Amino acid sequence: MHLMHHHYNPHNSSEAQHAKFVKLTTRPVGHLVTGLAVPAMVSMLVTGIYNIVDTFFVGQINTQSVAALGIVFSYMSIVQSIAFFFGQGAGNYISRALGHEDTHNAGMMASVGLISTWLTGALIAAGCFIYMEPVLRFFGSTATIMPYACDYFGFILLGTPFIMSCFTMNNLMRHQGNAMLSMIGIMSGAVLNVILDPILIFGFDMGVKGAGLATAASQIVAFGIMLMLAGQRGGVPVRLTQFKPTLQRYRDIAAGGLPSLARQSMMGISALILNNIAGIYGDSAIASFSVVNRIVMLANAAMIGYGQGFQPVCGFNYGAGKFDRVRAAFIHTCKVLTIYSTVLAVAGWIFARPLVGLFVTSDPEVSRIGAEVLRYQCLAFPLTGYVVLVNMYLQNIRRTMPATIMAMSRQGIFLIPALFLGNLWLGFLGVEIAQAVADTASFLLAIPLGLHALNKMGTRG
Repeated sequence: MHLMHHHYNPHNSSEAQHAKFVKLTTRPVGHLVTGLAVPAMVSMLVTGIYNIVDTFFVGQINTQSVAALGIVFSYMSIVQSIAFFFGQGAGNYISRALGHEDTHNAGMMASVGLISTWLTGALIAAGCFIYMEPVLRFFGSTATIMPYACDYFGFILLGTPFIMSCFTMNNLMRHQGNAMLSMIGIMSGAVLNVILDPILIFGFDMGVKGAGLATAASQIVAFGIMLMLAGQRGGVPVRLTQFKPTLQRYRDIAAGGLPSLARQSMMGISALILNNIAGIYGDSAIASFSVVNRIVMLANAAMIGYGQGFQPVCGFNYGAGKFDRVRAAFIHTCKVLTIYSTVLAVAGWIFARPLVGLFVTSDPEVSRIGAEVLRYQCLAFPLTGYVVLVNMYLQNIRRTMPATIMAMSRQGIFLIPALFLGNLWLGFLGVEIAQAVADTASFLLAIPLGLHALNKMGTRG
């Protein structure tokens, strides 16, 4: 850490990095957070729209195809969790290193984070290729859904190393304050996916296979673009020569990435449990949860995107010891997220039926169940903004344990028991309200954890 960055970077690059440091540690925090949040929000929304577009086109085929997307969603959540582990873990380290103006270690960490992701993705995909049907059964596929799930999953596996690398790359670039550049890569992939979906699904008559191929191809292109943009605007480039993995680097990644791994993998596990429990009530139940999950994911996407605007501001200022600025950024972000989630919850409640109806043309039962599920989730949605923010804040300041507990709460610690107990005590209604129960419990947990960390930081500053 003691080596000055000037030895490792061309002069103009170190000047750009210093300018970024000055900007993030001196400009008004509200403007900074919003400025960094807008491209992050667009990236997150675009990723959410990816899923929605797939669901929209696949919804024109049949209920089993929509359900197949819901089954593979569990897998996507798990590989995403590993990508976020590397991306957030390396990214948190990089933003603090750049807060110390230590570019050399930031560059090494970027290479270790990204290349480790790609290699892990290749290994996972190979394993799942060999055991495809048992894996899909484990994720909750019924016999009627299985052929469609296999068709879709095959192409998703081909794209897995690139899908994961895109998530990691996005995190690395955001933590350097380069959300605008990662947005360009993600947008390119999304636009390509939207174009390819109808061409492959209907034009080439590939059905659900077409949706899988469109996703894989567009993510490979997005990854290539992001790799080219990585070193621009004072960002640290990713170089194969800097891939020098050490135990200490993986420890640093784990310290910042464990909460993301926990949160995302809990999402995958709870989706798996949900599919298995909903399967008792038929394919329509699995399909309706598949649709609602994607609508809620889109709502969450913008909220997480705004929170991601807070992360580099928090990381740089925490690294520079400017704790009053960290606290001001937290309060500003909290207000914005609470207003946003409340407005969305009201809209979701009012327009639940037409929203779900957009994605389901063939099965009125899916529309009916979906609208009910969406309304129940809207009840607790205003509380989720604060939960998301506390999680990100704890993660950024390396409070690994409380951040990990917080990350696991909404989608795991509270949701999994709520699903089992709800089904046991209230039948299908219990399954429908489980997420709202979990969100409320998470909010009650976030209040003391968030306040404690904010107050404790003041004593160090």
